[in-house]
Amino acid sequence: MGCKANQFESAIIEEDLIKNGLEKVKDVKDADFYILNSCSVTHKSDNEAMYLLRAAKHKNPNVVTIATGCMAQIEKEELLKNDFIDYVVGNDEKLHLYEIINSDTKFLAKDILKLAEFSKVELIDTTKTRASLKIQDGCDNRCTYCIIWKARGKSRSADSDFIVEQINNFSKHGFKEVMLTGIHIGQWGKEFGLTLLDLLKEIEKRTTIERYRLGSLNPTEITDELLDFLSKSDKFCPHFHLSLQSANDKTLRSMNRFYKTEDYLAQIDKINDIFELPFLGSDIIAGFAGETDEDFEISRENLSKSGLTQIHTFPYSIRKGTIGASMPNQNSDEVKNRRATIIKEISKQKFKEFVNKNGEQISYNGYLGKEKPKNYVIHLDGEEISIDWNESDIMIV
Repeated sequence: MGCKANQFESAIIEEDLIKNGLEKVKDVKDADFYILNSCSVTHKSDNEAMYLLRAAKHKNPNVVTIATGCMAQIEKEELLKNDFIDYVVGNDEKLHLYEIINSDTKFLAKDILKLAEFSKVELIDTTKTRASLKIQDGCDNRCTYCIIWKARGKSRSADSDFIVEQINNFSKHGFKEVMLTGIHIGQWGKEFGLTLLDLLKEIEKRTTIERYRLGSLNPTEITDELLDFLSKSDKFCPHFHLSLQSANDKTLRSMNRFYKTEDYLAQIDKINDIFELPFLGSDIIAGFAGETDEDFEISRENLSKSGLTQIHTFPYSIRKGTIGASMPNQNSDEVKNRRATIIKEISKQKFKEFVNKNGEQISYNGYLGKEKPKNYVIHLDGEEISIDWNESDIMIV
């Protein structure tokens, strides 16, 4: 479940358990352990996790259920009050799950806010064509809607030598691409007095990987210097995901987001001007506390005129323990869902425009335009063309 960082950690857990002699089975009825690496970004995610754990125990009363991930880190001991949960394991401890299930410890989730160092783990999953590498964990921002900093702790970075070593190891195993992921990769290196750009220069200089792509960044982290570097790179895949959350300045202030919509839109235009066919994704929370119809209309208009390619949208989910949860003028579920539907329609139109603009250049061999492939990826689905920047192996140039 959850973000790219969580998916990376799930792969780590799976690989470690198999290495230690356990076997992955398809049916929970045949399982000795059922492990759920949970997400807690929305209330819906928590409900889904609890449903899956309850269902696993119902289907196989003898299975040992293990709740880990962000929900386990936040809820901790409360989860053990449920008779369908046998183990509760925190976000840092889950990387050593094999040791835990062979001990008498049923609960292990230390105070993650006290962690000061990045936990280094290695993953070699040769069943996929693209490798993922978590380079950072935690977040030092305090957005009023977000609970994840309590689940992930302070920002912590892997050192560049470790990252370079892992990427070269991926390359030796035949991987051609690596996805750099984390909870807030734009904060990479701050404890070392370094920036993400410093890391990318090391990756370009010291690794043999053919391509790399970046996880989500805040718009303030995309500097002119970074854009100039990436535009000249032969390895960078021009897929940007710039977190926005609202296209209305009043709502952004309520969210404790440190940028203005005007600056964000200008950044998007700049990227579209600099790169050929960049993919520009974003996130929007629909119906945040205090967002009026007028506020939403401004946000809708700004998103409609933006140069974005695709917008990931979800209704605002109140998370207990956040500032947003206690804010006045909460919107109803009906309002939040209606606004989310409107933004999703804008996203569909944006994506369609992107395909229509660039689709005529696609030839039967999957290449766009030039003779030498660059770092774009497409997925061809029946008669329609849909861009799948995460899973496809077809390249656009």
